[in-house]
Amino acid sequence: MTYAEQMQRVVTQYQEAGERWPATTHDMAAWAIRMRLWSPSPSAMIDECAEQLARAMREEYIEDVQGRTVRAKHAARREVNGVQMTMWADIRTAPRDHMELAFQQRRQQILGDCRQLKADADSYNENKNPGEAIQMVFDFTVDLEEIEAVTRNAPHPV
Repeated sequence: MTYAEQMQRVVTQYQEAGERWPATTHDMAAWAIRMRLWSPSPSAMIDECAEQLARAMREEYIEDVQGRTVRAKHAARREVNGVQMTMWADIRTAPRDHMELAFQQRRQQILGDCRQLKADADSYNENKNPGEAIQMVFDFTVDLEEIEAVTRNAPHPV
């Protein structure tokens, strides 16, 4: 059984125990630890620290010289000495090949999210929605133009 399957089993046990549902992952984690279904191993602690570092880096923004708010740190998965690794770099100092790979991979993540959203919406519309189908539009051109127009016209702090 994979680790993900083990964690999914913990969620199932949480539900079967009659705990509050829907629930937060914090509620489920506290219950799993109380029930001794999960405890941190040294590698889990390193993984948790690494995830918190990654989360913090994803949330770090800077303002560029044109006044745009941009993400400072960017991740790119690449093979290093035969091992897949996620390497982080700062947009202000990263080599072009790192940023190109990071941008391509983020675009693929967005595409994957859109593909899954389409499957979810199609399934709901076809199997559970007796009314008018919920429509999804995956062309973001107008959305991006509107956001950029608002940003351009917003007053800048003095």
